[in-house]
Amino acid sequence: MNIAVANQDSIARAASLLQQGGLVAFPTETVYGLGANALDGQAVARIFEAKGRPQFNPLIVHVADSTAAAALVEMNEAARAVAAQFWPGPLTMILPRREDCPVSALCSAGLKTLAVRVPAHKVAQQLLQESGLALAAPSANRSGNLSPTTPAHVADSLGDAVDMVLAAGPCTVGLESTVLDLSTETPAILRPGAVGAEEIAAVLGRPVICEMEVTDSPKSPGQLLRHYAPAIPVRLNAIDLEPGEALLAFGSDKFMGIKGGGAAKDLPEIARRNLSTSGDLVEAAANLFRMLHDLDRPEHKAIAVMNIPDQGLGIAINDRLSRAAEGRG
Repeated sequence: MNIAVANQDSIARAASLLQQGGLVAFPTETVYGLGANALDGQAVARIFEAKGRPQFNPLIVHVADSTAAAALVEMNEAARAVAAQFWPGPLTMILPRREDCPVSALCSAGLKTLAVRVPAHKVAQQLLQESGLALAAPSANRSGNLSPTTPAHVADSLGDAVDMVLAAGPCTVGLESTVLDLSTETPAILRPGAVGAEEIAAVLGRPVICEMEVTDSPKSPGQLLRHYAPAIPVRLNAIDLEPGEALLAFGSDKFMGIKGGGAAKDLPEIARRNLSTSGDLVEAAANLFRMLHDLDRPEHKAIAVMNIPDQGLGIAINDRLSRAAEGRG
């Protein structure tokens, strides 16, 4: 795999690859994305092939700014207000496609809507500017597997299916973007993330509902049941450990025991991770996928996860964890 540290030269090469129909993995503040020219149907099809992704699962299209988004979707008053407050940033909006929208229909999975986002990451912005393209960019991993927050995660998951990886260290947010549906009368969050419903409601001056439905016909990325799932089982709200389980802790695990005898604190380093020893949900979100990757090893029977408060970013963390636990069927 062609992994290049992001700089002026490598970004220029990546932009050229994208213009030629190639696939480039690049960092955003949320997770690493697998980018292709959103206007090139064959390039977009390569994303589905590389990820093994069902073609009924929509893709998020990344653009440089609100003006670029307005060339693709109908930016209503609510969308303009949300964009002014949260773009660039970890928020995706679902809006009606413009009649003259040039984006491949594959990105919309046949729907009359399109998911658009303006990323805040410096490298993502430089790549969008250098390429002059709108980039379809789901997470850079095999479909259904854990989302990548480091270049190594991309390499492990996709291998030679990617033409180039722009490497810029770990992602700062570490969770996929909030997905806000503004294509209907009632604003609705379809996937929780770093931007919460209350923050959006404050901007819009009206309630924002949460419709985090698991479905086989998704309107939004992240609505499939099997999503964000490790290869081994995940057990939530653990208060102790079964023998052979690895531990994903949150806060103090001082009194966590192992059934039959033993303490969690005595587990080997490869079987024990803590999302945030201080109970910081922002730190926990940034660590989530990396630590799940670390613990997803065949020698572990399962991953036991301590309780995460279901508030603020904890809502998004618990959403990802519940899909990891339930999406193994």
